[in-house]
Amino acid sequence: MIAQHQLDGYVGKSIGEICQNGYASPTDDHGAHFVSHVLGYQFGVTCQMMGNGKGAGATLRVHEMFRRCPSIGVWSLRPSSLHACLVFTLRASSVNLAGRTMGNAPRKHVGIFQRGFIWHYSNALGRVVKQAPPQFARCHPSPDNAMFYGSLP
Repeated sequence: MIAQHQLDGYVGKSIGEICQNGYASPTDDHGAHFVSHVLGYQFGVTCQMMGNGKGAGATLRVHEMFRRCPSIGVWSLRPSSLHACLVFTLRASSVNLAGRTMGNAPRKHVGIFQRGFIWHYSNALGRVVKQAPPQFARCHPSPDNAMFYGSLP
């Protein structure tokens, strides 16, 4: 897992400063993209496939990250022993916990939770931010703001 001070080093950076593959269009969603560069996730569709660089590819799709998590659940039921994990926000009906799947909902987002804060890529601001969970839950309006956790793949 990445240290909190390393995560803090990303705050304020644009995806163009993070991705070496040129996949940085401001019209694309970069939540999973940011998380994957930070944690080294290179499965499924990556920015290397979609961009024009030669850097390490990073996973782009939130639902591909979700299904790789060893344990998943509703955020409010997250085990207190889980100090670092992924946190997802989207419409609750788009998640099937028993089937370990997430539908391709138009409004979904992911961040890295560690010791009370969530680091994520704010598409609206075009940069990485650090927020408390209640702020992160407001990434999308209700009903697209249900929160789920996923232990790190």
